[in-house]
Amino acid sequence: MSTGVIREWNGDEGWGVIDSTETPGGCWAHFSAAAVDGYVSFGSGERVDFEWEAPGQDGFPFRALKLWPSGSSPVARPSSSGGAYSSTLSLHFDEQP
Repeated sequence: MSTGVIREWNGDEGWGVIDSTETPGGCWAHFSAAAVDGYVSFGSGERVDFEWEAPGQDGFPFRALKLWPSGSSPVARPSSSGGAYSSTLSLHFDEQP
């Protein structure tokens, strides 16, 4: 387990970057790694505890497998897909005249 500070959190897209001494260059995190029931959104500058592994994604050398606000207790999240990450595909269609 490591402790870090969220450098950036993009709530609309559900991802962020965590800085810590153990993850130089930043640690990529997806909202599906949130380990507190009902807690999806984090804020920039928020202190978090997290578990991580390499390699990362989108140019970051590490990725967070689980993260939660510092001082909180993490919980195991059920996963219907069996993976640590999930994603949602949104389709947008332009109206034709």
